[in-house]
Amino acid sequence: MSVLMVNEYADFNMLKELLGATDGNLASHTKALEKAEYILVEKQFIGRKPNTRYSVTKLGKLEFQKHIEALEKLINKTQ
Repeated sequence: MSVLMVNEYADFNMLKELLGATDGNLASHTKALEKAEYILVEKQFIGRKPNTRYSVTKLGKLEFQKHIEALEKLINKTQ
């Protein structure tokens, strides 16, 4: 989610490389985020190669911000 918060979109290979995730692991996480409606998935072909790219939804942005705020509160309580 953090990658998508600072980029308009990211494709599967970009996420895989940045996160160091396996194909299966990344696929299962993106599927869960799509099901929760936190990300949009767009499948297309570039030349003859399939390309899947992801972007964050308004709901995804809102929920990620809530998550960051909760983490900040937790950190501030322990200091």
